[in-house]
Amino acid sequence: MVRIANGRSNMANASARAKARKASLIDSTRMRQLLQQGPDTIGTSIAEFGYRNEIDLYAGRFTGADLIEVALNHNLDADFDSVLGFCQGRLKGMVAVYVDRFSYQNAKTVLRAIHSGASIEMVAGQVLPEENLNNSHWLDMVRNCNTLGDVVNAMSGTPWGQALSKLDADSNLQQMEDALDTAYYSTALASIRGPDGHPLLERYIRTEIDHRNIINQFRGLRQGIIGENRDALMIHGGKINKAALKAASQAESNEALLEVLRRAPSFDDTGFEEAIQASSISLDPVVTLLQTQRRVMMRRFAHLNPISAFPVIHYIESKVLEVQNIRLLVRGKSAGLPDEVIEAHLNI
Repeated sequence: MVRIANGRSNMANASARAKARKASLIDSTRMRQLLQQGPDTIGTSIAEFGYRNEIDLYAGRFTGADLIEVALNHNLDADFDSVLGFCQGRLKGMVAVYVDRFSYQNAKTVLRAIHSGASIEMVAGQVLPEENLNNSHWLDMVRNCNTLGDVVNAMSGTPWGQALSKLDADSNLQQMEDALDTAYYSTALASIRGPDGHPLLERYIRTEIDHRNIINQFRGLRQGIIGENRDALMIHGGKINKAALKAASQAESNEALLEVLRRAPSFDDTGFEEAIQASSISLDPVVTLLQTQRRVMMRRFAHLNPISAFPVIHYIESKVLEVQNIRLLVRGKSAGLPDEVIEAHLNI
């Protein structure tokens, strides 16, 4: 678990540096300009926006959309290290609580690779490129493990291994991924509660848990999961209490589920009816609505607390969004999707 140290923080300096980095991110106007380009041209353009080193690093092995995607991932990983590097004391611990989620994502990637039987050559070549030295220990697990049980043993002594070791030996991949999600949020909340934490950061994490649970409720309903089985998908620690979530798990329609959620004081139903109506094919409209709510919350916290962990975390969140938007844009272009369809899915 990430522990928030009591050492001296450099809030003012780190906040200023994070704000400067955020100002240099690709804004909505430039993102729409990228939308008018092809995948190869996009690569040339984003090189000028801070991705040149990574594009040059992978250019000998990848082209087109694949090149851009691995460059984006490597740049994001390096950016996390850089930001944590200029944070000190309690500030570094609070920022690390947020960044730690991406390690759990890598643990899931390893589990999925072993479960699907992916070769080390494929994983090292496409998913976790070996040019990124941060991927070394993850690749070692893929290289040396043959079963999900082997992965659990290889993760022994890590937060991911501790979470997985509590499961039954015959647990499936979905149960393992759910356990990692639960473990991340449990350790994150434990780290930021108390005198060394920050109540607004706890509020944000709890809101994020609520949003994960809301999505899981709608997804479970779509898959025909009702009652205890759907309730078992819930992550504890959010602001929506267990009784409300249990009642939501009994709902048998989107309308009934929404009515139950509306009884929870912390649930913001603004735009939800429209999002549900637009979710006939996928839950993307609901996911996008909740993401927008969290971005508004984070932006407000960063504005109201200009010298705190929030400007730093807000920058990290904005950087992740930039990478997601470019990845979606390039993949959409490669698939031949119309520009208006791609733009509708961009978060700009």
